[in-house]
Amino acid sequence: MLRSLFSGISGLRSHQTMLDVTGNNIANVNTTGFKASQTQFQDTLSQVLTNAGAPTATAGGTNPAQVGLGVKVSAISTNFQQGAAQTTNRSTDVMISGDGFFAVKSGAQTFYTRNGSFDFDAQGRLVTSEGAFVQGWAADASGNIDTAGILSNLTLPMTTLVGAQPTTNIKFGGNLPSDAAVGTTLVRDVEVFDSLGNAGTVSLTFTRTATGWGVQGSDGTNTVNGAEMQFDASGVLTAGGTITVGSRTIDLATVTGYAALTTVEAISKDGSQAGALQSFQINADGTIIGAFSNGTKQPVGRIAIATFANPVGLQKAGGSMYETSVNSGDAAVGVAGEGGRGGLIGGALEMSNVDLSQEFTNLIIAQRGFQANSRVITTSDELLQELVNLKR
Repeated sequence: MLRSLFSGISGLRSHQTMLDVTGNNIANVNTTGFKASQTQFQDTLSQVLTNAGAPTATAGGTNPAQVGLGVKVSAISTNFQQGAAQTTNRSTDVMISGDGFFAVKSGAQTFYTRNGSFDFDAQGRLVTSEGAFVQGWAADASGNIDTAGILSNLTLPMTTLVGAQPTTNIKFGGNLPSDAAVGTTLVRDVEVFDSLGNAGTVSLTFTRTATGWGVQGSDGTNTVNGAEMQFDASGVLTAGGTITVGSRTIDLATVTGYAALTTVEAISKDGSQAGALQSFQINADGTIIGAFSNGTKQPVGRIAIATFANPVGLQKAGGSMYETSVNSGDAAVGVAGEGGRGGLIGGALEMSNVDLSQEFTNLIIAQRGFQANSRVITTSDELLQELVNLKR
């Protein structure tokens, strides 16, 4: 049989594969996080008709004469170019801007995906649309996250609580009037909390003396007289500046002593009541910041990002997920924005990176290639027909 017949058949098969790949790309033009594939061809083994000849003193060398035996698909590679961002304003939607994959766990196997369309299930676990658990690190009661620890399912139930924190430090600022009459008193109350979150009050009483301002603190149980606060001619505090009432230290070092201004107030303090989780947001480094009913904001977890030495070597596992192969390398898991990993954008999703203009062009190329190879088969058939007709 004619070699051209089988070359044409190989061309049909290869261009059919190219058409399949192109059709799949177009079908997923709106699939979140989808990465387009590209088909690459190479020729198959060539049959040698005449070997090359070496040059001699009396004759020049000759080149080999070879006939190719067709074409085959050498590779179908994935294009991991960044897709465009689509703003959704959903708090559970996350997009990777740069390299990396989300690690998700389904059963006992870990998969990797660029699709950051997540939701919470009934138990507060962050999951994909198919129920795979998003992997990361949980925060402890103080909001600390050990990113060197083992990955676990990220869980954020709305029953999450942040414990009460006792008030131990209070800072005052503002001004005590230097022109106030001796005996003038100013009282400032500050709300404080104990270790159970019970609210209380610390009162500071400032009393004008001939040389400065006396300070007395009381928390209802303890009453303490602090050192007299004295100021120089420029209104800068030169004596006093701190008082301890019970277990609470009150810093007065930034209070000034100018004339005609009475603005002394508590400007900061620690401590809070216990609080329930009300909402959350995801930072660029993957940290999930919870907002609690007591007004505090604290990390409750962090999303992990994985990178690979050869991401093109990953195998597609369906559901916009990938799994490792022997040529992808092991996953290097870490924090977003570090070690070459991309940052995260909350409230957005990565669109497909399919270029429709290129794909439609590939459709034409595949179609014309298929037609040309079918014409080779037709022509080969006509030649065989002529050969058969020689017997007549």
